[in-house]
Amino acid sequence: MPSETNIYLVSACLVGLCSRYDGQTRPVQNWLQHLQNGIWIPFCPEQMGGLPTPRAAAELINGDGADVFSGKATVRTRDGIDVSRQFIKGAEQTLLLAKSQQITAIFLKSGSPSCGLTGKTGVTAALLKKHGFHLIECP
Repeated sequence: MPSETNIYLVSACLVGLCSRYDGQTRPVQNWLQHLQNGIWIPFCPEQMGGLPTPRAAAELINGDGADVFSGKATVRTRDGIDVSRQFIKGAEQTLLLAKSQQITAIFLKSGSPSCGLTGKTGVTAALLKKHGFHLIECP
């Protein structure tokens, strides 16, 4: 008999894991109620791509996440180091994780060059969106 349990992927920084670029934790308690009746799997595409924590802050340059995949844009640290390859690898690893489960929705951190949806769509968000996953942006 199939399970009716919801399975969610959740940006690790949203649940209080020290995965933010600055090594800090800032969980968002008010939305965690959405996960109460399901199984949630934390993930951090930047860590999955091989970047350390803490790490230099990064930003999308000359486009959004989809443009990074097409080579039109890059992800660079504030020091000018190109980390596009790590962001792409992390996005691909996240996609593999999402495809390996029966994911109901994916909760992503707003403002992130990996996970953001508003403004410039992040690298991981762009790949997950392209593959039809239900994405929810959280503050």
